Amino acid sequence: MPPFSRAVIIVLDSCGVGALPDAGLYGDEGSRTLPNTADAVGGLRLPTLERLGLGRIVPIRGVKPVPRPEASYAKLAERSPGKDSTTGHWELMGVILERPFPTYPHGFPREIIEAFEREIGRPTLGNTVASGTEIIEALGPEHQRTGYPIVYTSADSVFQIAAHEEVIPPSRLYEMCEAARRLLRGEHAVSRIIARPFLGVSGTYVRTDRRRDFSLLPPAPTVLDSAAEAGIAVIGIGKIPDIFAGRGMTRSVHTHDDLDGVARTAQAMDQVAAGIIFTNLVDLDSKYGHRNDPTGYARNLEAIDAALPEVLRRAAGSDLLVITADHGNDPTTPSTDHSREYTPLLLAGPRLRAGVDLGVRETFADVGATLAAALRLPWSGPGSSMLEAVSPTSEVRQE
Repeated sequence: MPPFSRAVIIVLDSCGVGALPDAGLYGDEGSRTLPNTADAVGGLRLPTLERLGLGRIVPIRGVKPVPRPEASYAKLAERSPGKDSTTGHWELMGVILERPFPTYPHGFPREIIEAFEREIGRPTLGNTVASGTEIIEALGPEHQRTGYPIVYTSADSVFQIAAHEEVIPPSRLYEMCEAARRLLRGEHAVSRIIARPFLGVSGTYVRTDRRRDFSLLPPAPTVLDSAAEAGIAVIGIGKIPDIFAGRGMTRSVHTHDDLDGVARTAQAMDQVAAGIIFTNLVDLDSKYGHRNDPTGYARNLEAIDAALPEVLRRAAGSDLLVITADHGNDPTTPSTDHSREYTPLLLAGPRLRAGVDLGVRETFADVGATLAAALRLPWSGPGSSMLEAVSPTSEVRQE
């Protein structure tokens, strides 16, 4: 197959399609983010993802398993332990973790909080496991009165710092996050420090789009590193640059919401004829999955689906298009945290065969290996390329 010149990867953050076999170890039995969300709202209306083949991966109410999908499709299993965004994205790009990141179900050790308070020169509030919106509502007034930042975590490996933008400006909040990142190393090396700026008054607080994630560096080279070293443009859109701590990126693009993320992806396709465009659409997870809001989740996903044709119609003959997810976050279960799930994969491009059932893949890293094969990048890391299976000369059976 002739080489590809461009790859576009869109991660529908948290769009899991069913519990992994080890989900019970994480308390996630029965989690099925997309199928359960569809059942909760009486069916999803996703004509774009439907015609690409989403309904061929798992049964989803309202999404037909079309007989001739325009993409090839698979279900991805995560090999790394955990269910964090960082873990999922790293594995997609070829880094499989041996141990999960540390979590803090009872809050952070006192010595960590005291060291952090010394670094930032003031006390903190919180230090508990909490929903972000709930802890801001509970502690926001005290935060505004004292100027003390709110520290909290979740079932995921995160150290989150919330602050009202009129009390602690985002630039200062980012400095606090950098201080936490310096402290949280070794046995306390959480995957992400997250800045959570907000505005408003008690009862109407709202988190702003100036969130930033301060991730660890990947412990091994990723396919993105290989691309950057080869002189290939790598455009990270949304929180992608944060997840990879900027490594392997040649340009970073901030987004305001998921529809802006789709629009910025289309814009990048107009501007960059060759390279990698890698987008994360985070609102599905942060605004709806974590808040147990299946209706909001459904409506946001339907809006994304309606915007995706702007990306698809820009696909050139040498493009590889990938739509996938990084974990689950079932808004219909009692948990407000990520869920350990299979994720969907849709693989398309004018040069590829459509309608190939690529089965259940053993690791997310098959995406990175496929990307490396398509762009002819040197890659000796984990994962098996799916490119041969969707080659026009392949004998793999089409459905």
